[in-house]
Amino acid sequence: MLRVPTSRKRKKPDEKLNLVPIMDSVFIFIFFLLMSASFLKIYEIGSPIPIVSDQEQPKKEDKEPLALTMKVTANDITLSTGIPSKEMKKFTRQADGQFNYDDIHTTLIDLKKQHVDEDSIIFEPTDELPYEEIVKIMDAVRMLNKTDEAIFKPNKEGVDEKIKNLFDRIIFSNLTT
Repeated sequence: MLRVPTSRKRKKPDEKLNLVPIMDSVFIFIFFLLMSASFLKIYEIGSPIPIVSDQEQPKKEDKEPLALTMKVTANDITLSTGIPSKEMKKFTRQADGQFNYDDIHTTLIDLKKQHVDEDSIIFEPTDELPYEEIVKIMDAVRMLNKTDEAIFKPNKEGVDEKIKNLFDRIIFSNLTT
């Protein structure tokens, strides 16, 4: 008599799970996510925030600080100096809708000649000003052009050095954290 066939001979080998289609779909999904993501260029103007302190400031010199403030609204720019603030000069928009950046720059050069040690300005723009206009005003405030008259300041050794910047420490007074 014949034996009954066993299942050992008919046993199927264990099949391994095929991960290739799953890996393909994951990579395609990641690829489409990366391609559909919109990468925005975010522009930022770095500026220190004014620090308010209750402590008395130690007096370095008897000179009164310049406390130069530039308030920029939609229609005019006001330069103020001193504590309490006194309006020094006002610039209005020209007929073409732009500010006269050269006039602002010239006024600031004259101020820098009188106060060579001062390098900060408090900047107060309003919300309705476009970013590009704020940058143009900041450029007029902070940079000395090659065609501008040279301004010299004595260094620690007493040798006169040429100043390279006007008011390059711009502090935004109306920033909130």
